Amino acid sequence: MRALIVLLILAALGWWSLPWIKQHLPARFNPFTPLAVTDPPGWVTRYKLKRLETHPEACLDVMRRAEQAGYVTFSARPDVTGACPLNHPLRIQRFGSVSLSSSFLASCPMAVASTMYVLRSQRRLQQLQPALSLARINHVGSYACRNIYHRAEGRLSEHASAEAWDVTGFQLRNGERLDVGKNWTEPENKALLLHQLWQEGCNNFGNALGPDYNAAHASHFHFGMRGAGYCR
Repeated sequence: MRALIVLLILAALGWWSLPWIKQHLPARFNPFTPLAVTDPPGWVTRYKLKRLETHPEACLDVMRRAEQAGYVTFSARPDVTGACPLNHPLRIQRFGSVSLSSSFLASCPMAVASTMYVLRSQRRLQQLQPALSLARINHVGSYACRNIYHRAEGRLSEHASAEAWDVTGFQLRNGERLDVGKNWTEPENKALLLHQLWQEGCNNFGNALGPDYNAAHASHFHFGMRGAGYCR
């Protein structure tokens, strides 16, 4: 009985303090404020990103604000019907000054997460060496109506809902190329950068799989929305 009274008091205090929290808590720690692609990694940001899955208008608002700030260029596309339908998909053309080997179709939450990934990857590279900067990202797409590992039977891949992005390499502003399939282990300087870029994926996506996961990922990073930071 005493424990129940304590719980009720704590619940009442929490409810009473909500207006103060909404007004005074910094946005990066406040689960009630809208998400921004510049928000730092953490559980609050993950919660806000997850919430966008069921709030398409709020998600599109995040992307529009990001585009206005110059972080991403995209276009809204018609819904996709068929075996692997997509609602409110977006086509990503570039991330600020970072070009892509081709545009790609993504769910809105995937578009938000990938924009955050590119922004944070730029910062991580510059922390290692101030002169380092991404110029281009090579990839093999996001949307593909198929089962996991292209199997004839089994569950649908994250690609079937445009919630996964397979990145094969990067080009830096100094002309240096980082190829996941060739440079994951050597030479040392390129391997270090690739590991940093993969690790940043762990902070932004529900799962980040790389060459150490299995042979199927030896040539690319798989960044997906399922999970809560699974990283291997």
